[in-house]
Amino acid sequence: MKKKINIYLLTIALMTICATLFLSMSVFYRHYENQITSDLTTVAYLLEETMDMESEYVPKDENLRVTMIDAQGDVVYDSVTDAESLDNHADRPEVQEAIENGIGQAKRHSDSINQSNYYVALKLDNGNILRVARTTNSLTNIFLQALPMVLLLCALEFICIIFVAGFLTRSILKPIENIANQLDEIDETQVYPEFAPFVATIKSQHEKVLSSAKLRQDFTANVTHELKTPLTSISGYSELIESGMASEADVKHFAHEIHRSAKRLLTTINDILRLSELDSAGEEVFEKVDLYEIAASCIDSLAMQAQKYDVDVKLQGTRAVVNANREMMVELFSNFIDNAIRYNHKGGHVWVSVAPLSDEVLVSVKDSGIGIPLKHQQRIFERFYRVDKSRSKATGGTGLGLAIVKHIVMRHDASLEVKSEPDKGTEMIVHFHKA
Repeated sequence: MKKKINIYLLTIALMTICATLFLSMSVFYRHYENQITSDLTTVAYLLEETMDMESEYVPKDENLRVTMIDAQGDVVYDSVTDAESLDNHADRPEVQEAIENGIGQAKRHSDSINQSNYYVALKLDNGNILRVARTTNSLTNIFLQALPMVLLLCALEFICIIFVAGFLTRSILKPIENIANQLDEIDETQVYPEFAPFVATIKSQHEKVLSSAKLRQDFTANVTHELKTPLTSISGYSELIESGMASEADVKHFAHEIHRSAKRLLTTINDILRLSELDSAGEEVFEKVDLYEIAASCIDSLAMQAQKYDVDVKLQGTRAVVNANREMMVELFSNFIDNAIRYNHKGGHVWVSVAPLSDEVLVSVKDSGIGIPLKHQQRIFERFYRVDKSRSKATGGTGLGLAIVKHIVMRHDASLEVKSEPDKGTEMIVHFHKA
């Protein structure tokens, strides 16, 4: 990047030098031409007052040519060439202009000698035309004569610009390099005001990357722990059976424990795979689904679970249609209702409500269970987070159910809130957009 900025600055500087040189030479030469014409006009008026044509006295100046032309255009006197050898000058632009306006000017370029001739013609009282002329170098000639000095000055300027461009480049890029080298201290890094939104974005993305890395690290550690526990149990029980140390009664108990651990292992793996699917950016099939119908179906499928824990589950509400993925809605209701049953008191109640409102559909799953302390309520949707670890494992929970629910709610652009008090129960509320 430094190299590019240096090249850009040097290119701009070189173009500026060339443009300035060209414009300066053009302005100088235009001023030079005006000065020559002005000088010739002054000389013509002075000669008109002082020159005595009868004595043929004319001031001698090798750079000045004086010509006297009569009213018919014939040359009667020329300070450089024999007048009789010259053609009639009546058609010369400066002579014609002088006849019409009293004074005329003209410039003619000679390609053969690469010089320019400047003419000023003055009409005298007797009708004759007094013309003075001067030959000078052309713009190209003047430029070529000055070229060595110009190139030397340009070279010196360019060398200075190289050092200045390097200094400016380092100064410009220093705050940016500081940002790149001090991402962890970006708040203390001085940056250009124009870069503030850019820096804020970088800071936000950097924090997200760090947070994501930590979440992945924690998730890996949690997955390892969750898989290791049932695998250790399976390995230990199977080793005891293999060694022949277990009695027939123990073998039956060990087989039951192996089956329970394997079932827990499969449930955990399935939940992890489901979370991985929800994390991916795959397209889901959305359709119009009746949430009341899905809630009723989930309650029926969990009837044996409710009977096992001696919990009464009731459904309230009416038909409510939303645009959603049917499978995800089944997962959402199943997780909410299953948690409400497992974390309830014996003889407790669960109320499931589906209520279509004016601009949304409100889903509520409320229980009379153990509740969630306030300090835990913001973390229950984290992966593998458990409020009561011993009870969760005893009831077969993986700690991933609410994390799956959170992803489902986000996928449907819905909102989720929790209301809970210890020993008074918990209510999970989801606000869906109406179809």
